[in-house]
Amino acid sequence: MAINSIPAFQANDLTGTYTALRELSPADILDKAKALLAARFDRGEPLSSPKESADYLVSQLAHLEHEVFSVLFLDNRHRVISFDQMFAGTIDGASVHPREVVKRALQHNAAAVILAHNHPSGIPEPSRADQLLTRRLVDALALVDVRVLDHIVVGGAETVSFADRGLI
Repeated sequence: MAINSIPAFQANDLTGTYTALRELSPADILDKAKALLAARFDRGEPLSSPKESADYLVSQLAHLEHEVFSVLFLDNRHRVISFDQMFAGTIDGASVHPREVVKRALQHNAAAVILAHNHPSGIPEPSRADQLLTRRLVDALALVDVRVLDHIVVGGAETVSFADRGLI
C-alpha cells in the first residue's frame, strides 16, 4: 500500500482530537489546518475577534513567497461568504484595484469585508502605501454600503491589525 493512500489523521469526534497515522510533513499539517479553518468559517460561525481573523489569515497567507492581497467577504452577521485571493505581486508589492474589490463585494452580496495581505519578508509592519490603499478601499466600499472591519497584514506567524491600531 502506498504511503499516500494511508490516511494522515484519525479523528475522535467525542474528544475533538486527531491522531497521526503516518509520519506527517509540514505541508500535510498545514493542509489539514487550512481545511479545518475553512470548514469552521464556511457560513457557520461568525468571525468574532481580530485574533480569530488573524489566525485564519496566517494559515492562508504566511507560507506564500510573493505578496498576495486578499479579501474575506462577510455577511451581515460577519460569517464568511468567501475568502478570495484577488491580486498577486512580487516579493515586495502587489497592485490592488479598488474597483475590482467593489465589484467582487457586490457579486458576493457582502455586507462587510476584512482586507488582508502578506509581507513575504516576515515583517508585518504596514507601510505608508498600505495605509493609503486601505483608506481608498474604505472610501470606495462605503459608496456601496460595505463596511471594512479590518486590514490585517501577515508577516510569517505575526500579524498587524489596522483596527487594533486605530487606523480604520
